[in-house]
Amino acid sequence: MKRSVLTRYRVLAYVTGVLLVLLTIGMIAKYLLELDGAAGFTSAVGIAHGWLYVLYLIFAFDLGSKAKWPFGKLVWVLLAGTVPTAAFFVERRVVRELSSQVGDPAAEPVKA
Repeated sequence: MKRSVLTRYRVLAYVTGVLLVLLTIGMIAKYLLELDGAAGFTSAVGIAHGWLYVLYLIFAFDLGSKAKWPFGKLVWVLLAGTVPTAAFFVERRVVRELSSQVGDPAAEPVKA
């Protein structure tokens, strides 16, 4: 597997994760705190997250198919972009698992 497949998944995981956290904060500001301007912020972030989540789904599916994940694991990774902060934890776990397949020298144990 090429490193670029993992890299583009990682980038989209972080971007969708950050946007989802911002969207959650915007929703709290809009509905609980009733702040002025929160509606526009929530709308803009929601649209951005929606479109970028579609790209995240494509990249995660591509990564999962190349890594030959079982269906359950693939669904778990795909849904990580819908739960605030879950994408960060899932991304770390996926990178740890797949770094040996892409030849990541950072994942190699230090030899004394």
